[in-house]
Amino acid sequence: MKKVFLLLLIGIYSTGLFAQGYEVGDIATDFRLLNVDGNYVSMADYEDAKGIVLIFSCNHCPYVVAYEDRMIELHNTYAPKGFPVVAVNPNDSIAEPRDSYTKMIERAEEKNFPFDYLVDADQLIYPEYGATRTPHVYLLKKEGDQFRVAYIGAIDDNYRDASAVEEHFLANAIDALLAGEHPDPDYTRAIGCTIKVQD
Repeated sequence: MKKVFLLLLIGIYSTGLFAQGYEVGDIATDFRLLNVDGNYVSMADYEDAKGIVLIFSCNHCPYVVAYEDRMIELHNTYAPKGFPVVAVNPNDSIAEPRDSYTKMIERAEEKNFPFDYLVDADQLIYPEYGATRTPHVYLLKKEGDQFRVAYIGAIDDNYRDASAVEEHFLANAIDALLAGEHPDPDYTRAIGCTIKVQD
């Protein structure tokens, strides 16, 4: 009986660990997701990149809306340096119709997103990463044909006002990688809307 109970505890503990998603230093598994341009995109497609700025995002969340222009600026600044932004919408479109694929296309056109905007339609990718919010950043550093997690968390310390930002967490983390250094901090708390799933 004790052995069965111990095995159950180990199983619950292991499941809990898996549910936590990636930590800094982990290798991120590739994905293949539908982009707003109708094509499927994977991380392997970024052959010449030094890394990827993966941001779990969406259409409706006011936190994301507040960050959209900064996401565009980050892509325009860092994509030429090898770190393109890739946005992934993890929300269920039935739970939140404003985040449907059709609405994603409309939003991408409205804002003229220069980066890929992908849909995690089956909601399989965000749990693997451990994302819980939109926006939630995973900065990935390319090593050979793999991508290692280098920073997790927020874009900066002030979603309300870009002009009042004091700590540019993500930009500083990318700059550190470009300088051959480890981001410090490499983890911050993501602030945003919870990811939407069906009840």
